[in-house]
Amino acid sequence: MRIALAGAGAFGEKHLDGLQKIDGVEITSIISRTAEQAAAVAEKYGARHHSTELEDALARDDVDAVILCTPTQMHAEQAIACMNAGKHVQVEIPLADSWADSQAVLAKQQETGLVCMVGHTRRFNPSHQWVHNRITAGEIAVQQMDVQTYFFRRKNINAKGQPRSWTDHLLWHHAAHTVDLFAYQAGKIVQAHAVQGPIHPELGIAMDMSIQLKSESGAICTLSLSFNNDGPLGTFFRYICDNGTYIARYDDLVNGKEEPIDVSQVDVSMNGIELQDREFVAAIREGREPNSSVGKVFDCYRVLGELEAQLAG
Repeated sequence: MRIALAGAGAFGEKHLDGLQKIDGVEITSIISRTAEQAAAVAEKYGARHHSTELEDALARDDVDAVILCTPTQMHAEQAIACMNAGKHVQVEIPLADSWADSQAVLAKQQETGLVCMVGHTRRFNPSHQWVHNRITAGEIAVQQMDVQTYFFRRKNINAKGQPRSWTDHLLWHHAAHTVDLFAYQAGKIVQAHAVQGPIHPELGIAMDMSIQLKSESGAICTLSLSFNNDGPLGTFFRYICDNGTYIARYDDLVNGKEEPIDVSQVDVSMNGIELQDREFVAAIREGREPNSSVGKVFDCYRVLGELEAQLAG
């Protein structure tokens, strides 16, 4: 499996680290915004080709699939370009920043039959997998999810604190994780409401947001998001179930009393990004639809589109 990666920033390197652990995978091309970064990352991970243009990778015969870790605003157009070139594609979350663009990507996947997967990592974190396995086994049912997504990000910087060329978004990026996960664990979302705080004068986005969701099962979710939080960063999920309470922090899980739960045997790795990439590669090799395919996460973007309309109104 010969893979090109576009967007060699902080998150792109997480994918590259994961891909190196998958048998039979070769990283053949690195695409980045600057030639210097593309060359440096290509050398680090042994890629024979690097460029600043995605089209250069799509034209190569030694690229079977592409992972897009590029700015959100480019995701839909680039995913469609990859499939038009006959390449399987994994798009980092979010699939798009509009409902119309999300629909266009799904239409292209259905037209081509190629694997198009979206980086909804929460489906793959061992912590959330453990909860999902108990739900599907009928051992627990979610009554409520309480989720906090907090950062301190008042400038365009990435996870390494480096300058970013694009603006992040609480709704289309960070809320997408929870909206999809809630539906994955509790059923289709049938009600959604949102409010947001003031728009930042320079970034042009809301720095604080609150979202309420209800699923067809009757479960509810309260999601708080902020770029103003000067404290622990990241997303923390509290599952309040009919048979226990569980708190997930990325790949780790504790119960409601903060007692650790061993999730080391849930999957072949404890790294959610690696597991996500393993699913992408396996789906291509096996000719099947992956977990977090564009079709499986599509309804999340319907909900985000509805929430955007509420906020605009």
